[in-house]
Amino acid sequence: MCGIAGIIHRGNPGNIGGEITSMLRSLKHRGPDSTGLAVYGIPGENQYVMRFKVAEQEDVSKGFNIHQQIKDRREKVNSRLKELGVEILSENEATEYAFRYTIRYDGDLHHMADYIEDIEGTEIMSLGQALELIKDLGDADVVSTQYDLGNFEGSHAIGHTRMATESDVDIRSAHPYWAYPFNDVAVVHNGQLTNYWNWRRHLVHRGHRFMSNCDSELIAVYLADKMNQNIDLEEAMHDSLDELDGVFTYVVATSDKLGMAKDFMAAKPMVLHESDDFVALASEEVAIRSIFPHEIDTFDPYEGEVRVWQL
Repeated sequence: MCGIAGIIHRGNPGNIGGEITSMLRSLKHRGPDSTGLAVYGIPGENQYVMRFKVAEQEDVSKGFNIHQQIKDRREKVNSRLKELGVEILSENEATEYAFRYTIRYDGDLHHMADYIEDIEGTEIMSLGQALELIKDLGDADVVSTQYDLGNFEGSHAIGHTRMATESDVDIRSAHPYWAYPFNDVAVVHNGQLTNYWNWRRHLVHRGHRFMSNCDSELIAVYLADKMNQNIDLEEAMHDSLDELDGVFTYVVATSDKLGMAKDFMAAKPMVLHESDDFVALASEEVAIRSIFPHEIDTFDPYEGEVRVWQL
């Protein structure tokens, strides 16, 4: 089931936080278990934004004795960042267990991310110059309000409403997925890959790591690995239609692009609206119409179709 959505402003930045929240609100019936958003803000000069968590929501909500652990883990994060020479420009507490840091760092991001995630219970949700990835349990309004995304200004965003069918209802299993450790690559996906384990083993042998058993994470890492080999995004997406088996439609975002791909059976829905300044796409037309006060034209991409839009 699940619902996916994406928007891109091909001109001036806009309130992508409010827009993607509205779209996901309209898709709530497709997935009430969790909501996730990857929003692309205005990059600061020589800065990165790191979103991370040090516990699961259910650990806190069930009254587990974890509050001291949360404090200790965050202190370890700060200590290790300073040890690596990372300059922490700002620290914001999104929730008791999830944090947003703005940092400046000239070293190896992969090494830094590995060192931070070596702290028990700690997971980096995203690390990028523009990307901020937020996901949690609950519907779009709950998550957007919790993380103060209603007026987030930026260029583009993707989002997902999840109905858990094969894995746990927790933050780790929620979408979108960041292509760790690649800067600013994220994916949302509706469908199922049937050759997931073969490709996962292949990518692990190439040195990549996975934080979940979700096939959507594999798409993100697959595309980032291709781009790391100097294959552009659109070509990598065309390759995915030939090399990834299953029934799927996915949306991918990078620092300056938004793309969608639909497999050759085209069983998973996707609706598009495109103008000179704005592109919106979603699993259902109602999501697109939720952000337009006037009549618009929409259309459905064909089977085996790939589209990419540039800022």
